[in-house]
Amino acid sequence: MPGDDSRETLPKVVGVRRLKEAMAKPASTRIFTVANQKGGVGKTTTTVNIAAALSMGGLRVLVIDLDPQGNASTALGVEHRQSTGVYEVLMGSAQISEVIQKVAGFPALDCLPSNTSLANAEINLVSMVARELQLKAAIDEISANYDYIFIDCPPSLGLLTINAFAGSKELLIPIQTEYYALEGLSQLLETYSVVKKRLNPTLNLSTIVLTMFDGRTRLSNDVAANVRSHFPNELIDIPIPRAVRVSEAPSYHQTVMTYDPLSPGAIAYLQVAREIAERGKAKDDVVFDSNVVSINYKGGIA
Repeated sequence: MPGDDSRETLPKVVGVRRLKEAMAKPASTRIFTVANQKGGVGKTTTTVNIAAALSMGGLRVLVIDLDPQGNASTALGVEHRQSTGVYEVLMGSAQISEVIQKVAGFPALDCLPSNTSLANAEINLVSMVARELQLKAAIDEISANYDYIFIDCPPSLGLLTINAFAGSKELLIPIQTEYYALEGLSQLLETYSVVKKRLNPTLNLSTIVLTMFDGRTRLSNDVAANVRSHFPNELIDIPIPRAVRVSEAPSYHQTVMTYDPLSPGAIAYLQVAREIAERGKAKDDVVFDSNVVSINYKGGIA
């Protein structure tokens, strides 16, 4: 119909998207596990959009889709239902370098896809020697090729998530600014502590991102204030607004960074990605003076 938004008729990304302002490179490869055993908090959305923004900023990024649902692979437009993926890597039947796929429309964004077989991984890993370290061994083979690696975890604290914890250096927790947001967070932090003590002493809880924020509600602001008081150093205080474009993008096999780069959600994820890059930059890098438009979330964004 006349007046329809052209985005609905142009689902494919054309060309490679780059930012005018490059993002700061880290001193060494940063490997993030994105985890929260509570479902629906925006783990996958946060993973793919931060990864896309960093890639647009000129950095080499890999997304590992460790969720059997394969939503990260879908959002990045990577075929995953029939292809060899992370399951075969965990089982030792495929080399990680052979199954990584390029993501269309980005300078240097790759994806290690999930597939339907990954649902069996929890059972099949049980009998394996060093079962918690299978992903770490694979990541060690290719980590030098990337500036950032993000592992998108399933909404559970099973062997897949433990593998992610053991194979990463940093933990990123998306927290939904709604009721029950902190429910179960203590269990996640307890698992993190156990893994840090017994499997991966270098793992650090470095980043917390607030998702689905609605500045018009008292609840969202109360949850944000609660997180801010408990995690002042870990929190990136740039809430991701609850936005239709962010939710729509995966249905077109895109991140919001290419689906609607000027939407509030895309701008917020871009700001979060810049902050992550700034926190991890090499010490001799030039200080970055951001010219990204600031968003007044307190005023509310639809």
